[in-house]
Amino acid sequence: MKVFITGGSGFVGMHLSRYFLEKGYQVSATGTSSSHPLSGRKNFNYIPADTTQKGEWQDALQEVDIVINLAGRNIFKRWTRSYKNQIYDSRILTTQNLVSALPGHKKIVFFSASAAGYYGNRADEILTEDTESGKGFLAAVCFDWEKEAFKAKEKGIRVIAMRLGVVLGKDGGALEKMIPAFRFFVGGPLGDGKHWFPWIHIEDLASAILFLFEKPDIDGPVNFCSPGPVRYAEFAEALGNALKRPSFFKTPAFIIKMIMGELGEVLLDSQRSVPEKLSASCFRFQFPDIESALSSIV
Repeated sequence: MKVFITGGSGFVGMHLSRYFLEKGYQVSATGTSSSHPLSGRKNFNYIPADTTQKGEWQDALQEVDIVINLAGRNIFKRWTRSYKNQIYDSRILTTQNLVSALPGHKKIVFFSASAAGYYGNRADEILTEDTESGKGFLAAVCFDWEKEAFKAKEKGIRVIAMRLGVVLGKDGGALEKMIPAFRFFVGGPLGDGKHWFPWIHIEDLASAILFLFEKPDIDGPVNFCSPGPVRYAEFAEALGNALKRPSFFKTPAFIIKMIMGELGEVLLDSQRSVPEKLSASCFRFQFPDIESALSSIV
């Protein structure tokens, strides 16, 4: 069985590459880095490429069983007009190039990343896969991102849009940026901390992909998030406890917005998303609560 991953040199892509190699799959990954830590490993092939451009990297799609689309510029950087264009184009153009290159004669499952940001700022509303999209730049990006991915259905390909919560894991991702503040005793809630924080442990993300691959009756959008969403203040407290550090240092909302601009507003958005499809399919989360997830990581 063969897996193809775009964004394969990033935090999530790196982990998924290792995960599928350990399961005995052959893995091909693309990324913007010139090299990859797994290069030279048996059954792994790394293809440095700009996936917003058509190229030889698309040839590797002809014989795959699973495609995992993770490519996209990091959103955690100040959003200038130019950078917002890069956030959008890196996702949309890559997805268009993937769909155009996917063969129509094979039973391929196409997992294309999206985000809980699809729902916008929704306060305490419980968000399932049937909830309509929200407002704002990130919601619009996710809406168009999914729209491009679902065009693969015209080729008879099963498409799953992964509406990801914040992915928590070792050696990268969101926690890599958060933990230093807590270690220096200045960690704590953003704003009043009352906004909902959707999250998923990276081990559950990986196993959910394989679980859904083996469930041919499931397609469309899927919330990749824990069944135990928490408010940001609860998350900060749990992280502080795991690190044996206090978590009382609040960063006022106006400071976040002043420093981060439009991104600062997004960091304060509330998304109480729940994994309705995964739960209904009896997927078993290894880390269903934030305390067990963080203790396994830090």
